[in-house]
Amino acid sequence: MALSQIETDLLVIGGGSTGAGVAWDAALRGLHVTLVDRGDLATGTTGRFHGLLHSGGRYVVKDPSSARECASENLILRRVAADCIEDTGGLFVTTPVDDPAYADRFVEGCGAADIPVEEITVGAALAREPRLNPRISRAFVVPDASIDAWKTVWACVRGATARGAKVLPYHQVMSLTMTADAVTGAYLRDARSGEQLRVRARCTVNAAGAWSRRVAELAGCEVGVVPGKGIMIAMNHRVVNTVVNRCTMPGDGDIIVPIRTVSVIGTTDIPVSDPDHIDPTREEIAEMMEAGEALVPGFSQGRALRVWAGARPLFPKTTGKQVSDTREVTRSHSVLDHEALDGVGNFLTITGGKFTTFRLMAKDALDLAARKLDLSAECTTATVPLPDSESKRFYWIGARQEEMEHEAPDDPLICECELVSRGDLQAALARRSDWQLDDLRRALRIGMGPCQGGFCAFRVAATLHRDGQYDRLAANHALGAFVEERWKGVKLISWGDQLRQTRLDQWIFQGILDVEHLPK
Repeated sequence: MALSQIETDLLVIGGGSTGAGVAWDAALRGLHVTLVDRGDLATGTTGRFHGLLHSGGRYVVKDPSSARECASENLILRRVAADCIEDTGGLFVTTPVDDPAYADRFVEGCGAADIPVEEITVGAALAREPRLNPRISRAFVVPDASIDAWKTVWACVRGATARGAKVLPYHQVMSLTMTADAVTGAYLRDARSGEQLRVRARCTVNAAGAWSRRVAELAGCEVGVVPGKGIMIAMNHRVVNTVVNRCTMPGDGDIIVPIRTVSVIGTTDIPVSDPDHIDPTREEIAEMMEAGEALVPGFSQGRALRVWAGARPLFPKTTGKQVSDTREVTRSHSVLDHEALDGVGNFLTITGGKFTTFRLMAKDALDLAARKLDLSAECTTATVPLPDSESKRFYWIGARQEEMEHEAPDDPLICECELVSRGDLQAALARRSDWQLDDLRRALRIGMGPCQGGFCAFRVAATLHRDGQYDRLAANHALGAFVEERWKGVKLISWGDQLRQTRLDQWIFQGILDVEHLPK
């Protein structure tokens, strides 16, 4: 049987925010682009952060160049990705455990980075966020916001595919094809079917983030990326409605982000050798919960809903230096031309950076790729809105409720926690036929509420079976895999009310459905 082949101008390896941004930019410039990822899109670092759209305030003292990038990109994303953003605003507050002198350095840094900042009274801050520590001494307003990572990535991908891009999730790069001095494409393996596919590409961009070292090694190149582990904990409701930061040097557990129906506290920063093995520990969780007390007294007594870890793709600007503290590594990005660095042509790596700067990262990578491809088209991602953001209206927390009440009042709910209806599920299935159950979680937020799938996962599996998406065995397997994946994020935070929920879910899945012993 002949091996299937794809001819493309640009092969992008890595389906996170940067890779999706590269695909969107390339498609707008008229290139034929193929985007591949070993799993579903945005399942690596992009899908595992706290959801902050940075104003840049966090870095104004320690990393001013990154702060300026964030400040500029914040404004651009508000124009072109409004539907993915909730304009929560941000507060930097000086708590009793913070150095009071830092606040003046913070204000000075904001001015130098062109970040709007306004000092408000403690009373005004407490009126805005009543659960804040009443002993704060200063408070500053900045244009932080929250952003839905999955929604942003899928908007980029939808825009790219509408312009001819090919997107291949669950296709792992097994090897890169090469001539004597250049990368010419890759061999892929479909993780679901086992089938192999060859991609011939005029240029290849390595956008694998924390995994970019592994991809580069396939071409005999070196990328000194340092994965930085950070854990985050979602609380089961919005403890605050504004992004709240401690006004101090970046540290552990010093920010709370309201994202959708929850609040997320983050984060740690620990260098690791393998971005695939970054499980949170009980000690880290305890430290994070305790750290929340400085911002919101009583935080540690709240109901923790889920814990997870992500791996930042940190790229030290100084080569050959051992990194012992990843907080000392800049959050700016780098585009590596492997022809100049390693003698390997038509191969680029984009690494470092932050979600907030993904559009800029993609632009810089595409500018270099375009020169190699003799393409004169300029980047337009700063002005062309993503799909569903044409109206430039921000998302707001009551949007789903309003939609349910006015547009689909009789559409039965599948997920009560996140207000996902059967119609939402069917619409998602119409857009893409090869969804895994966990993919639908990312696309629709099924199973991300307080029950963590206890009341909706089996409904989704049953609907997929009824509508012919899964046969009986596939539905059983998908349900079991979904339950197992959800368990990973709750087993270490099962105490108090969350323990009661965990036990209830266990009774549903094991006592009633006996998921563990279903034929698969």
